[in-house]
Amino acid sequence: MLHKWLDERDERRARRGDEDKKVTDLALDADLAFSAAQNVDSIAEFCAHADHAVANSVSFYGWDGDTSDVVWEDGWITFPSSLETDIVENNTVRAKVTQGRSSDHALVVFHHWNAPSRKPQLAQFFAWQGITVVEVAMPYHLERSRPGSSHADYMLSPNLGRTIQSMRQAVLDGRKIVGILNDAGYKKVSVLGMSLGSWVAGLVASHEPMIGKAVLLLTAGSLADMVWTGRATRHIRASLEGKVELSELRKAWAPLSLESYSGQLARSDLALQLVLAERDTVVLPQVSRQLIETLNRSGATPKVLNLDCGHYSLSLPPYILRAGFAGSRLLHRQI
Repeated sequence: MLHKWLDERDERRARRGDEDKKVTDLALDADLAFSAAQNVDSIAEFCAHADHAVANSVSFYGWDGDTSDVVWEDGWITFPSSLETDIVENNTVRAKVTQGRSSDHALVVFHHWNAPSRKPQLAQFFAWQGITVVEVAMPYHLERSRPGSSHADYMLSPNLGRTIQSMRQAVLDGRKIVGILNDAGYKKVSVLGMSLGSWVAGLVASHEPMIGKAVLLLTAGSLADMVWTGRATRHIRASLEGKVELSELRKAWAPLSLESYSGQLARSDLALQLVLAERDTVVLPQVSRQLIETLNRSGATPKVLNLDCGHYSLSLPPYILRAGFAGSRLLHRQI
């Protein structure tokens, strides 16, 4: 009975945004994703650039280390994004800081796709434990929303190049926040991501050596598989189907797949906690299991908590409490 209620509740929650999510056209726009891509008009050419980005991910996700343009005042961190887009509002990064008692441990939080607000309860939970929490607005969300848009359609869409650009921008913004925290004296910096934010957190953790711990909620490895099979992204699949095969989408979005960087995620000084929902229709359990299997083959030993709830019902007790305490245990664990 409980499970039926949870499933129905999740489906009602999922339907809320359906009217705003429209089927559109496939767009490559490789020049948005890759600086060297010009006049790319085939998926095969796009995938070749994607292969190069994965092979050279240190530079693809690299940043210059400059934090001189940062303003930190009144509990907010503000700075211009390292990657400039054609939406002016999206180019300024804002992050809310909830100060913890500890002067050496900070947690950078990346919210879920289409998040309407930050998570003050989450921030207060970890701040109460002494950890300073920094909640960053991802591209095209919150203060960075595109004027006139009903949801963050530029962050994840049938535009393959813009999706990579947006996710790369989120990673570069996240790495800059880590640098800001390091400059402020934080010796330990961890990341936490939820749903789409877990991909960003995982990409940051795989490319930023300062990250020692990562908590990934409702995550998986292949963003392409998540989009192709998930309840929340049916409109994207409908936009792509018949024009791009799933196998091609996997190659095109390989720079965004956590499985592409399983070796970096398996490094000995990084601890991972995955929290998954067994009744998830947005990030299907089998897609999450593929990531776990890939990490295990790479030598990683992630902690995995499987909860018998859905994607949206994770926010309900007792599931959110179990997820929170699992994250807390990892963050306080000595590596």
